[in-house]
Amino acid sequence: MERGRPADDRRSAERRRAQSRSFGAAAAAYERGRPSYPAAALDWLLPAGTHRVVDLGAGTGKLTRSLVARGLDVVAVEPTEGMRAQFRAVLPGVELVEGTAEDVPLPDASADAALAAQAWHWVDPRRAAPEVARVLRPGGTLGLLWNVRDASVPWIARLDRLLPQAGEEHLRSMAPVVGPPFGLVERHDVPWTQEVSLEELMDLTASRSWVITLEEPQRSAVLADVRTQALARLDEVGVLEMAYVTRCSRTRRP
Repeated sequence: MERGRPADDRRSAERRRAQSRSFGAAAAAYERGRPSYPAAALDWLLPAGTHRVVDLGAGTGKLTRSLVARGLDVVAVEPTEGMRAQFRAVLPGVELVEGTAEDVPLPDASADAALAAQAWHWVDPRRAAPEVARVLRPGGTLGLLWNVRDASVPWIARLDRLLPQAGEEHLRSMAPVVGPPFGLVERHDVPWTQEVSLEELMDLTASRSWVITLEEPQRSAVLADVRTQALARLDEVGVLEMAYVTRCSRTRRP
């Protein structure tokens, strides 16, 4: 049994790398189906006086547009060309650069805050934490947030059995790992709901990394199961409401 673990670890690491790089192939579905983030989460994450914000792993700009709507000066950092193409289509006037949390192509001490939405679980915190700290001004805030489906709602619990939230399990019980030079990581949860159409739910499903990287016919089977579950819910109550908890974490550069 022990001899098999290194190979298992390698396969797990390879799957994780493939999933982290998969989003460009489903960027359009990501833009159509992924939810935004509640205002209360940003109220908690961003201290008064914040002006310039870095959006790490910005994707198609789901968080970015909320930051821009607040009148903030935003620079988006995104590694995947397919996601950047979608971002440019919806936010053509916002500064967008190719990069990662481990390699941010911005000057030292150039931002008041850096946020990573639905992204920090893909990074290596040992490399990302000092790199993000470099970009932040002294006392600057690093904020992390994830939309996690609220499994306390019965129909969401049934959906969760079809859609495990790969890579985000740690968010249910503990703060994500950040590390030096950041110190204490504070946590705050914001529950909220969003009404979605059937096709929006299917796009949400299709934009999940583990679904993108499934081989056929397993991928089609998962999508068919989700559609069946959603149609049953529509027959039952006539509407699809996704219940979320936005898991927020914040810490500061010394």
